[in-house]
Amino acid sequence: MGMDRTIKKKKWPLKRIAVYAAAGVFIIVVLYVFLFKMSKSTLNVQAERLTISTVTKGPFQEYIPVQGEVLPIYTHYLDPLEGGIVEEIYLEAGSMVNKGDQILKLANTNLIIDIMWREAELFRASDNLRGTRLSMEQYKLLLSKELVDIESRLQKQKRVYERYNELVKDDLISQHEFELEKDQYEYLLKLNELTIESQKTDLMFRQAQVEALEDSLERMQSNLVVLKQKQDNLTVKAPISGQLTSLRAKIGESISPGQRIGQIDMLEGFRVRAGIDEHYIARIEKDRTGKFDFAGNTYKLVVSRIYPEVQDNRFEVDMEFVGKQPEGIRRGMTLHISLELGDIAEAILLPRGGFYQTTGGNWVYLLDESGSIATKQRIRLNRYNPEAFEVIEGLKPGDKVITSSYESFGNMERLVLK
Repeated sequence: MGMDRTIKKKKWPLKRIAVYAAAGVFIIVVLYVFLFKMSKSTLNVQAERLTISTVTKGPFQEYIPVQGEVLPIYTHYLDPLEGGIVEEIYLEAGSMVNKGDQILKLANTNLIIDIMWREAELFRASDNLRGTRLSMEQYKLLLSKELVDIESRLQKQKRVYERYNELVKDDLISQHEFELEKDQYEYLLKLNELTIESQKTDLMFRQAQVEALEDSLERMQSNLVVLKQKQDNLTVKAPISGQLTSLRAKIGESISPGQRIGQIDMLEGFRVRAGIDEHYIARIEKDRTGKFDFAGNTYKLVVSRIYPEVQDNRFEVDMEFVGKQPEGIRRGMTLHISLELGDIAEAILLPRGGFYQTTGGNWVYLLDESGSIATKQRIRLNRYNPEAFEVIEGLKPGDKVITSSYESFGNMERLVLK
């Protein structure tokens, strides 16, 4: 038998070589992809073209920019109480007026006819009342005469009765004769009582008729006074002194009751009316203050009235000047006002900038300590004013942030400042 020969194992079997080769290729691919991605997500930018802001901590007050129109401190609108045809116009728009000045006159034929009919009705009622009163006085005289006659008969019969009462005691007259006179006396006594009671009731009834006629006449007179007042209202007069800034009426034009035909502005001062986005309607309260710049100075305003009606997604407020009004301010001017929404409080602040249009305030480019590399940083913003945002998460005081526009950066993860 031949001797067995020892076979030496290979140090690098093909299977092991294949595994290592595959692992190497995988590492190379991963490194390639990572480096390729990093190169794709990194952008070189010119530092001088950027706005770099520092995050700070300090007092923050939320306020919003609004535009306000300067208006007279008080405006009275001309809304005639009565309708009619414009008959005469005494003043033109732009005229200065004093309280009580006649502005225009309306004609209303139906009202004039109604007044004439009511006057005739009042005359008839007044005549009827006079006739009723005269009739009542005559009737009172008649009743008085009737009562006097009965009382006279009663007194005569009383004397006869008393005399017969004495005679019957001495048997000078018969009992029958006495009783006849007694019955007659008692009859007249009852008749007198009944007459007094009947006259009293009758007079009360007639007095009630007179009082009803008097009440009716008084109502007619009151109605006529109202109609005469309506007739006076056909002449439209200035309720206040000021400037007749508008008058929309022409001769022969028909005006309805309550139709607005013009306005008078009081020129002793001004107020400001501002339109505000409905988003803030729950946060605007009376006495909120605002400020604006005019002719090199800053002035304050305070909210004096809120109009809750929303139109075109906006509501309006009236604001009054605090202290002296600016010299040179005029009706119709537009003021750019910063209106406060809350009290001053400490907060972390990020200056406003063009970055917000791209990120919506969800992230920013935050610089590292060297100041040469900026990477994306998730943040959360809360309130804001025209100067700064309130930061509630993602940044701390002292951080450097690019706050200028991100439009040219695409979706880069990292910026290298050159």
